[in-house]
Amino acid sequence: MSKKRFAKRMAVAVGFFFLCAAPGLTRAQSSPPSPAPTPRKTSPAARPKKNTPPPDDFAGFQYTDEQQARIDQIHQDVKSRRDAVVKDEKLTAEQRDAMLAGYQRMERSQVYKVLNSQQRKEVLRRIRARQAAEQAEQNKQSSPK
Repeated sequence: MSKKRFAKRMAVAVGFFFLCAAPGLTRAQSSPPSPAPTPRKTSPAARPKKNTPPPDDFAGFQYTDEQQARIDQIHQDVKSRRDAVVKDEKLTAEQRDAMLAGYQRMERSQVYKVLNSQQRKEVLRRIRARQAAEQAEQNKQSSPK
């Protein structure tokens, strides 16, 4: 009796598997391979690039010797990574820019972790103020009708 019950459950499970997998298999067989999507090229007017670096939200703080040493180590580590990316000839300009932006975000987050709680609060206040100003500027530019 137990073998029959097990066989029924196994048959139901296999049937369910094929029921779920069949549509994907039939689509894979019937559809011709699609060509690789061509990258979209946007006009320079459509997406303006920021030539100015973001403001330094960490400027003006008095760091302890330990904090300064850790921050210097972070800067040195990220600088060596950036130099390697800049020298890498296999990367396209977009890939290089994306990696450099990623390293900048990593550096900022690591420096943020070094700060004490009061310094972190001040950095967050500066970031929020900058974002509010950018939002107001964006609303100002989009609203004149």
